[in-house]
Amino acid sequence: MHWILSGRLSVEKVTIVIADLPASLQGTKLVQMSDFHYDGLRLSEKLLEQAIAASNKAEPDLILLTGDYVTDDPTPIHKLVLRLKHLQSRAGIYAVLGNHDIYYRRSKAEVTDALNSIGIRVLSNEVVYPLGQELALIGLADYWSRDFAPVPVMTQLDAATPRIVLSHNPDTAKVLQQWRVDLQLSGHTHGGQIVIPGIGPAVTWLNKLRGNIPQSVRRWVPYLKKDRHKVVQHWEWAQGWHQVGSNQLYVNRGLGTYLPGRLFCPPEVTVIQLVDNNRNSCIIG
Repeated sequence: MHWILSGRLSVEKVTIVIADLPASLQGTKLVQMSDFHYDGLRLSEKLLEQAIAASNKAEPDLILLTGDYVTDDPTPIHKLVLRLKHLQSRAGIYAVLGNHDIYYRRSKAEVTDALNSIGIRVLSNEVVYPLGQELALIGLADYWSRDFAPVPVMTQLDAATPRIVLSHNPDTAKVLQQWRVDLQLSGHTHGGQIVIPGIGPAVTWLNKLRGNIPQSVRRWVPYLKKDRHKVVQHWEWAQGWHQVGSNQLYVNRGLGTYLPGRLFCPPEVTVIQLVDNNRNSCIIG
């Protein structure tokens, strides 16, 4: 994908407040990357190289990957992991799968095995503690898969334990409101790809107008095709930080790009710093 269609890489720096964050974890740095769609068409080698370099420059404690490494055929994952093995992180790299990673029957196993082969641990309804027992990291199976099962995972945690949740589809934030989620990291939406400055993702407004646009026209307009509205229900969470009930959600715009391209919605690497609750809210900048 040419950079004119995808946009130049943006490194977003976000500070997230977590209540009762242990002093030992104050200032912990995370890097999130999402939606690679590495298939020879939707992500250039140059942009991928820049994303890896940006991540390494941040010197993160953890790298967190939130799905859609491939588009449909899982075969390109074997070439992608040769690039991703250059990622550097103090306490490891953790990942969840997206809907495109389970496209074919063999996809889930092939993508998982390839990522695991370079030390990237793929989580599927699991809890791990890469930074110690005082901060849980939860990885959920994709929302659209038969495996999505947050109940047994979330209920095993003490309510006093801060936790970060990796879940590819941001719609899961609505389901997860019944539990404590200090930070949910998602992708899936590509940020809407086309954003109207000062208003937000164009898809939000186009879907509101859907009923007034003839079917003969809809099929030529991105996001108005018959199935496009099914990507997510909550387009208002298409990118960036959101408060969902008492929980926090951050949605990464992704690296890969579908036609017709991105407009005011550049591909993203997110650098996240965790701080204690002496601060009042999320800080972006």
